[in-house]
Amino acid sequence: MSTTGSATGKTTGKHKVLIIGGGSAGITVAARLLRKGYTDVAVIEPSDKHYYQPMWTLVGGGQADVASTERPEASVMPKGVTWIRKAASEVDPEGNTITCEDGSTYAYDVLVVCPGIQLDWNKTEGLEAALGRNGVSTNYEYDLAPRTWDFIRATRSGSAVFMMPSGPMKCAGAPQKIAYLASDYWRKQGVLKNIDVHLVLPTPRAFGIPAIADSLDKVIADYGIHLHTSSEITAIDGDARKVTVSAVGEGGTDTTLSYDMLHAVPRQSAPDWIKTSRLSTGEPTGYVEVDKFTMQHVRYPNVFALGDAGSTPNSKTGAAIRKQAPVVVENIDSHFKGRPLTASYDGYASCPIVTSTHDMLLAEFDYDFNLKPSFPVLNPTKPHRPYWYLKKYGLPFMYWNLMLKGVA
Repeated sequence: MSTTGSATGKTTGKHKVLIIGGGSAGITVAARLLRKGYTDVAVIEPSDKHYYQPMWTLVGGGQADVASTERPEASVMPKGVTWIRKAASEVDPEGNTITCEDGSTYAYDVLVVCPGIQLDWNKTEGLEAALGRNGVSTNYEYDLAPRTWDFIRATRSGSAVFMMPSGPMKCAGAPQKIAYLASDYWRKQGVLKNIDVHLVLPTPRAFGIPAIADSLDKVIADYGIHLHTSSEITAIDGDARKVTVSAVGEGGTDTTLSYDMLHAVPRQSAPDWIKTSRLSTGEPTGYVEVDKFTMQHVRYPNVFALGDAGSTPNSKTGAAIRKQAPVVVENIDSHFKGRPLTASYDGYASCPIVTSTHDMLLAEFDYDFNLKPSFPVLNPTKPHRPYWYLKKYGLPFMYWNLMLKGVA
C-alpha cells in the first residue's frame, strides 16, 4: 500500500482490495481475504459501532437487551486490515478510485461494494415526523427498538398496526415477526382480545413459499390478526393516529386505519451515492448491478458487490451474506490469477420467523424458492422451539465468533 499527501492535506491511498462498508459483509470478506493470504486489504467505514441487527426484533419484543447487540467497530475489524474511518461518497469505476466525503481519494485493484442498505424514512408520507412518539416505533433502528417494547407494554386495548413496505428490504420477515411477538405478549397478559391487530403486507400472502405461508396463516388466525395482503401503508398521520392503506398495483381504493400503536418500516434502497453512480442498475432503488451467481459487476470485472446493496434477487439477510462472502473471495482470487470465475452463489437466504416467545420457523431457500433446510430432521415449514434457542443464542454466537472471523 502506498500513500501520498495531496495539496489540500488530504491523503490519497492505493490498495490491492478496497472494501466499502464495515458491516456484516465487509468484515466477513476482509477476514476471509486475510485468511487467503491477501495482505493489502482496506475497509472504508465511518462508524465506530458495529451492530448485530437481527436481534433488534427480539429487543422490540422484550426478549433481548439492545446493548447486547452493539460492539466497538475496532473489536470486529480484522487485524492486518487498513481501516479508513471515512464515508465513501463517489466511485469512479473507470479510474478505479473511491472518493470520500472529506475529499480524499483511494485507488484500488479490486473493489468490493457492501455499504448496506438505505432506510428511506422520507419516502412514506408522515413517517419521519411520527417516529418515536404517539405510539409509533420501529425495530429498524438501534435507538428505537426499545421504544417498540415500551409501546407494546403500554397497549392494553385499542388497535395495533404492523406494516411492511413494498420493494426489496433487509430482513423481509421482520415486519411480521414483531406482530407475532406482540400478540403473544398481549395474550399472556390477557388483553389480546381487547386489541384489534392489523398486519399490512404488500405481498399476496405472508410468505412466498406456499407451505410456509400456510403455516403462517395458522399463526395469524390463532392470534386473530387481521391480515391485509397486496396492500401497503402510504401515509401516516401521527397526531391523529391514523394510517392510509393503499392497494399495491393498479386499482383499489384507499382505506384508513386508526392505531394506538404502530410498528413502522421504511421503504429501502441503495445509498444515494450508489444510485447515481455507474455501478447502479439505473432503477429507482439503484442497487449495484452484479451477476447473481458470481457477484461480479456486469460491466466492471474488478468490482464485486454483496449484501444488501447488491442487485442479486435473494432475500436480503445476514445468512445470505454468509453464503455470498466465500463466493466473492474465491472469485476475487480467480480474477487476480486470470482464471475463470467458478464459485457460484445459489441465492441461499434464511429468514428466521419468530412466531411467539418460544417458537420460530426457519425458512431457508434459494433463488428458485427451493427449501434448503440446515436441519432436515425438523419440518422446515413449521415453527419449532429449538429454532427459538438458535435465534436467541446460537446465531448471535456464530455471528460474532465465526462469521465475522471468516470461518463460517
